[in-house]
Amino acid sequence: MDKIVLAYSGGLDTSIIIPWLKENYAYEVIACCVDLGQGEELDQIQEKAIKSGASKIYIEDLQEEFVKDYIFPVLKSGAIYEKKYLLGTSFSRPLIAKKLVEIARQEKAVAICHGATGKGNDQVRFELSIKALNPELKI
Repeated sequence: MDKIVLAYSGGLDTSIIIPWLKENYAYEVIACCVDLGQGEELDQIQEKAIKSGASKIYIEDLQEEFVKDYIFPVLKSGAIYEKKYLLGTSFSRPLIAKKLVEIARQEKAVAICHGATGKGNDQVRFELSIKALNPELKI
């Protein structure tokens, strides 16, 4: 059975896509949640992922790397959108993608899935980052 790594937030979209991926593609779903400082939001995430059908979940604490390697350099560069938005969510996506690719490699997964919709640009940030790091992975 092929494996897929899912960027798992614990929300409705990423929870219901687990059984959908299993039923429609026969994937073994491995969830990955990246802790960037969400706090209590992550308290029940392991149980929720497993109950949704994930075979396992990685909960990766990347807070220090996010601050040191992403937040500080962006703030130092003065990168503020429309003079008021710090874009924390936007520049977290490459770090999350990096971790997804690492786990996919470790688990010998053939694909990565994310729950970003077409409303914003998150899907582009995820997909370009993933393809830059491993062009062989399906998304």
